[in-house]
Amino acid sequence: MVYNFSERKELNEKVEKELFRMKKVYQETEMSDMQVARLRQKMEEAKKINKRENNKKWMVRTAAMAAVMMGIFVILPNTSASVAHAMEQIPVIGQLVGVVTFRNYSYETDRNMADIDVPEIQIGDQTEDQAVQDTLNRTAEEINEEIKKISDELIAEFEAGLAYEEGYQDVLVKGEVLTTTQDYFTLKLMCYQGAGSGYAWNYFYTIDLNTGKRLELKDLFAEDADYITAISDNIKEQMQAQMDADESVVYWLNYDIEEWNFKSITDETSFYLNEKGNIVIGFNEGDVAPMYMGTVEFEIPAEVLEGLWK
Repeated sequence: MVYNFSERKELNEKVEKELFRMKKVYQETEMSDMQVARLRQKMEEAKKINKRENNKKWMVRTAAMAAVMMGIFVILPNTSASVAHAMEQIPVIGQLVGVVTFRNYSYETDRNMADIDVPEIQIGDQTEDQAVQDTLNRTAEEINEEIKKISDELIAEFEAGLAYEEGYQDVLVKGEVLTTTQDYFTLKLMCYQGAGSGYAWNYFYTIDLNTGKRLELKDLFAEDADYITAISDNIKEQMQAQMDADESVVYWLNYDIEEWNFKSITDETSFYLNEKGNIVIGFNEGDVAPMYMGTVEFEIPAEVLEGLWK
């Protein structure tokens, strides 16, 4: 839809008023039941997609791969029945990395709902470089501890909230394997917490399988490359293009209230590499857009970063 100047100005004024209202209640904004249902559906779809991909891989595994899987079976912690169930859902990446459901936590009444699947990264003993193998083991252990800490804190907050008999609360945690190449592995942890207000956020855990280290954005580029500006400018272009194409899409961009506006990513901004090798930047709910936009991602075209890679 194309607007003339006066129509666009009127629309901007309406949007700014609405954004001002949403900004005031930024932390109090509550996810609707429909939005929560959609979030749960997305998480369940991610699990189904992973399972379908695993079934395809199962058909082409070699005898050597079966031996790797046997090794993973041996080292699994005997934590609960959910671990055994998760064995059917292990994605194998480059004969090095697998993911299992370490713990399930569920609770549901008419006022309280918890649906938490805690993923855990498992490392197979397949690399000839012992230094890389050791680094992989340490990296996986660190990530697993971080995920367990996040999940434990959410469970503790949920259980504490059960004391408020008149309250409502929801908590969701699911894992999704995003990247499964010979060079990189990415696990996405999707979280939602609602207790009067609702908030969704993601964590991205990317491992460089060539070094065994957790990948940082700066690791991908030449020492003096200005990748921050290149990525940030492209994200702004994508934001504007989406808003021009759909009036219901709103980002914190080019508004009079300067402190709202998205200006730049940092080296700490969440990201991962997709199957094409392109960088995908992820933002949590409310970071760069109104809460109703949910979590948003921007794939950066390869040509935008041409000449900047390491």
